[in-house]
Amino acid sequence: MDVKKIAKLAHLEITDEEVAIYTPQMEQIVGYIEQLNELDTADVEPMLGGLTAAGQATDAIREDEISTSLGTEAALSRAPASTDGHFQVPKVL
Repeated sequence: MDVKKIAKLAHLEITDEEVAIYTPQMEQIVGYIEQLNELDTADVEPMLGGLTAAGQATDAIREDEISTSLGTEAALSRAPASTDGHFQVPKVL
């Protein structure tokens, strides 16, 4: 397990002492998760969130109702910045 690589991907600074601490912990976590691969799921029906029988039986907080949209002008009226009918946000690279 390359903890330094994972830390780099997460933009975290990590010391060699922390690598020594976290490597066995992460290996244990991954090993625990890998136990799921041993389960026989051949007869398990895939779930589709609210489309399951249990999801359909759940009471909704409110009914879905069609309503008018806010509209571009109203939506942009409180935006800190907008341009050409769109929200303007800083670039994230």
